[in-house]
Amino acid sequence: MPDAVVVGAGPNGLAAAAVMARAGLSVEVFEASEAIGGGTRTTELMRPGHFHDVCSAVHPMAVASPFFRAFELDRRLELITPDLSYGSPLDGGRAALSFTSLERTAAGLGRDGAAYRRLMAPLVRHVSGIMDLTQNQLLRLPRSPFAAGIFGLRTLEQGTGLWNVRFREDAAPAMLSGVAAHAVSHLPSLAASGAGLMLGALGHAKGWPIPVGGSASIAGALARDIIDHGGLIHTGTPIDRLAELPRARATLLDVAPRGLLAMAGNAFPPRYRRALERFRYGNGSCKVDFILSGPVPWQAAELLDAGTVHVGGTRAELARAENDVSAGRHPEKPYVLVAQPSRFDPSRAPAGRHTLWTYCHVPAGSTVDMTEAVTAQLERFAPGFRDLVLESHAVTAAGLAEYNRNYVGGDFSAGTMDLRGLVQRPVVSPVPWRTPAQGVYLCSSSTPPGPGVTGMPGLHAARYALKDIFSLDVPDLGLQS
Repeated sequence: MPDAVVVGAGPNGLAAAAVMARAGLSVEVFEASEAIGGGTRTTELMRPGHFHDVCSAVHPMAVASPFFRAFELDRRLELITPDLSYGSPLDGGRAALSFTSLERTAAGLGRDGAAYRRLMAPLVRHVSGIMDLTQNQLLRLPRSPFAAGIFGLRTLEQGTGLWNVRFREDAAPAMLSGVAAHAVSHLPSLAASGAGLMLGALGHAKGWPIPVGGSASIAGALARDIIDHGGLIHTGTPIDRLAELPRARATLLDVAPRGLLAMAGNAFPPRYRRALERFRYGNGSCKVDFILSGPVPWQAAELLDAGTVHVGGTRAELARAENDVSAGRHPEKPYVLVAQPSRFDPSRAPAGRHTLWTYCHVPAGSTVDMTEAVTAQLERFAPGFRDLVLESHAVTAAGLAEYNRNYVGGDFSAGTMDLRGLVQRPVVSPVPWRTPAQGVYLCSSSTPPGPGVTGMPGLHAARYALKDIFSLDVPDLGLQS
């Protein structure tokens, strides 16, 4: 009989299992798919030798999340950090470019350079305090009130109708909105603004790294550590009810609230069940992968050196696209998130070939294939793109929901990203990872701090399981321990 069982071998489930195994407990992980990784899988999607990340591709949190810092992820695998973290193309061959250097970024933003520097410099200086604030439960006093204050004021500015007050041109606003749109939320909004400013500050403070070999290398590093500390990982083993698991003192579930209800609903009091039933999921995404005969021919040639490109045009155009999705419409000109991993990691494709990772936002549950709309947006800013496409593969929002039960309606974020969705995740509680059932903990992205490959929901759930059940502290997670 294991001490702890974990359901789901995504980054959060694996993080929880690694913490428990490091504490000297016997741990077993159960994954429904034949491959571990969840949001960190990499596969030969279309042709042999061409590797595509199935969900996440670029990882600003891999060197910034408190869990991955303690785990020393950057010492366990090779991360390539482009000097140009991300960019936003504009018509006429222009682009807003965000480098790891804040000064270099500001120098390229024309009349708005100084305003952008004033906006971002305090966030970059206090990025550690901001990470502490955003990666833990919001219902607590911040350890760094000053960092919380400057982050809150800037989030309020960029998340409301004041977002253009400090700017006179279109490049800096487009760049900020491109990052904020990661949140799949109405623009402007406080949740999107906070996410965008945090990711933007990380782009200057630490960069946006790309793992060599694909995102699966992150899951692989976690799995090796679990096994090295005596843990077991079972793949191809879906768990539909808690009764199907071996008896254990602690059960940690990397599942969405809908899955939690299906697995353990009768074990919960009515009030908690109702909260899970009312949990709100966000809109979805349509993912489109490409195999190209050459690199993307960006009209703004500097974008060739960007690990990530936010395609959609001006701030107004990006807001229109995201607000269409919020209203239940498919945008004619969608916001397209683009990653260019093979540009930096030659192991992703044979010589002379490139793999391109993209997705756009769509209404929840959409069955619409957005390949043509995505291609048109890329052709708009990279004339000749169509001629380079050898093959493409699309997964609709409905298809994403089938691929991963946590992606309800195609929602990568496993829950609506707004202020209510950040606090009520899935319930309003000082310890939202702990369920009312004895020994049962939720460790998915439906708990704080929410989406992203951070490992933090797993760390938080494991911390309380160790404390409540085993009277243990979180162990040292570093390589030498």
